[in-house]
Amino acid sequence: MKTVSTYPIGQSGVKWGDTERQEWRDSMTIKREYQQEVVPKIQALKEKFIVEQYGALSYNPERFPLYCLKSKQWNETKPTILITGGVHGYETSGVHGALLFLETEAEKYLQHFNLVVAPCVSPWGYEVINRWNPLALDPNRSFYAGSPAEESANLMNLVESIGKDVLMHIDLHETTDSDETEFRPALAARDGIEYIEGMIPDGFYTVGDTANPQLAFQKAIIDSVEKVTHIAPADDQGQIIGSDVVQKGVILYPMKKLGLCGGVTDCRFGSTTEVYPDSEKVTDEECNQAQVAAICGGLDFLLANEL
Repeated sequence: MKTVSTYPIGQSGVKWGDTERQEWRDSMTIKREYQQEVVPKIQALKEKFIVEQYGALSYNPERFPLYCLKSKQWNETKPTILITGGVHGYETSGVHGALLFLETEAEKYLQHFNLVVAPCVSPWGYEVINRWNPLALDPNRSFYAGSPAEESANLMNLVESIGKDVLMHIDLHETTDSDETEFRPALAARDGIEYIEGMIPDGFYTVGDTANPQLAFQKAIIDSVEKVTHIAPADDQGQIIGSDVVQKGVILYPMKKLGLCGGVTDCRFGSTTEVYPDSEKVTDEECNQAQVAAICGGLDFLLANEL
């Protein structure tokens, strides 16, 4: 693989300090508004679900309240399902796919499960279309005790407040072309290391937990999504984004060790979805539908296996 060092902020081989982080933050511009595109959709679901504010981002608490939606008919005897989106704010279908599920498919599962949905964990990232928060921290590497990312800390507090085990957690993500054009080069510059060019897979895939893969569950998700969009093939090395493909469209990460959102609970069944929105084969709406299909595929698996 060729290496390049072209990121405009910082000096090659030198980790960023406060000056570089401020320069990076100053380069961010608002490209869409959370209060216009996301919050109204959340509030529109009040008749069907309880809408709760579980925190707010200190950067601008009025602009960035954090919302979750819960089943109205909560029952302690039912299993609890957690759905998260927008941990990386730029991954659009994670946010709107979670909301579309609530609008269109959730009702048929309410008799079986308690639902908790946090559709936009990182609203600042949503507005500037970026992976990081304003401190140039990745919320999806920050799910651990004493987290420096308040997006992650707030969600961990929400999970703790649920007060019971979570049976299934699906975290909705995207892998975009900008991962290679912007975000991985920025990461290399921030950390003072050389950027090694990678390859973006064309298609949907899931990431399971190395410690608890649940491959039959992952397959059910892949089978459901394949009705909506294509599944990413392995590369010549039998890998997707540098990790071995363990079955069609599935790779594994150590969720808790990496501080990933997928490790925020001790759920029995967990999956991180990865939609590819830059493919010529899909539309934005199909990306949202793929996220819905992933959630439904997981829930249908639980029902079919009487879990």
